[in-house]
Amino acid sequence: MTMLPDGTYDVIVVDAEKDDDGDLHIEVTISLGHHVGDVIRLRERHIERGRDTSADEDDFALLGIPGTLRVRGGEPTFRPETR
Repeated sequence: MTMLPDGTYDVIVVDAEKDDDGDLHIEVTISLGHHVGDVIRLRERHIERGRDTSADEDDFALLGIPGTLRVRGGEPTFRPETR
């Protein structure tokens, strides 16, 4: 992952794929501010899921979804806007 300073970033999901183990990886691009256009790759453990999210949900439905990327202590967390 590109090192970003701690903070909050507006992002859009631009790619999603599952690896051979079935783990989801997404790429988000920063849409505002000094780091606009930077692309950040995240693993599934960095994606917040709502309680109403089923395990069988189509993860590729995240494509094009805006959200917030929070970086705290160097650890990113992505929260989709429409979840």
